Amino acid sequence: MKRSKQFYTRKLHRYLGIFIGIQFIGWTVSGLYFSWNNIDNVHGDHLRKEIPELTFQPGMISPDSAFNILNISESSEMVHLFKLVRILDKQYYQIGYNTHDHTDHSDHMKIALVNCHTGEVREQLNEDDAISVAKEQLVDGSTILNAQLVKEVGDHHEYRGRRLPVWAIDFENPDCTVYVSPELGTFQSIRHDQWRIFDFLWMFHTMDYAGRDDFNNWLLKIFSVFGLFTVASGFLLYVQSSRTIKKLKSKK
Repeated sequence: MKRSKQFYTRKLHRYLGIFIGIQFIGWTVSGLYFSWNNIDNVHGDHLRKEIPELTFQPGMISPDSAFNILNISESSEMVHLFKLVRILDKQYYQIGYNTHDHTDHSDHMKIALVNCHTGEVREQLNEDDAISVAKEQLVDGSTILNAQLVKEVGDHHEYRGRRLPVWAIDFENPDCTVYVSPELGTFQSIRHDQWRIFDFLWMFHTMDYAGRDDFNNWLLKIFSVFGLFTVASGFLLYVQSSRTIKKLKSKK
């Protein structure tokens, strides 16, 4: 018995639907969550105080003087980061630089914090300093549950892809984790449940189950093509089974 094109189209549509149906649900649920949540709240901006911007003031040492203190030149091959920051009510030059032995940007970059008024080079933040910096960032950060120095993270960690080590300070109220860099001396990020749900769903949305951040992975590309075939087979099935279209064809 010869089977019709409609039979094969229906079969293709059915199996494609089973194959990518779960992923379609993941895309839909994650898309709904993304669209119904304010991205600023996901980033934790509502938990943070508004920190005034810093400006250069009279009495500060010049950037050149800070470079001389560190015995480095202002060469673009050496200095990759220069920023004015506030650390515990004092202003510092945050300088990222490479030595003469290593001129590449990231892997061997050193960080120095030079006091803008005294020229003193600050040591890295200890636990008490990191807690104080974290508290300064939060609207209400009174109850601390834990503080630990994180030296390595996995591909799915909420602080992945950033410079380590980092102080992770867990707060009870609000329920969040604040990350403070001991080298940079500053707040880096805040993570709470809303962000963690967003990050988990982002993994489903991008289909990067290895590291969550690669939007151009092959799994996503393949499923996108299969998704297109599923929709196309659905339209084709409608055309093949539509009585209206069959009547129009029979009149010709």
